[in-house]
Formats: sequence, C-alpha cells, structure tokens
Amino acid sequence: MIILGVILIILGYVLGISILYTIGAILLVVGLILTILGAVGRGVGGRKTYF
Repeated sequence: MIILGVILIILGYVLGISILYTIGAILLVVGLILTILGAVGRGVGGRKTYF
C-alpha cells in the first residue's frame, strides 16, 4: 500500500493529475498507520502486517 501510494504520488506530480496525487497521499498515510500499528503488536482487521 505504501509503494502504491508513492507510485501514485509520483505519477500525479509528473502527469499533472491532482486526483492521483491526492489518492496516493491517502494510501501512503493509511499504509504507514497500518504498518506502525502492526509493528507495535496491534492487529487491525485480524492481521498484524499489510503488504
């Protein structure tokens, strides 16, 4: 999810499409939050890691 967010941010910036930039930023933030929660031992949705 983090990698997809970074790719969408880069594509949105290069192509000038703001919706890709926005979606990429949201995915990046959500991916980071899920990763941090998994690292501290708190599972979200029954999973401790998200790929």
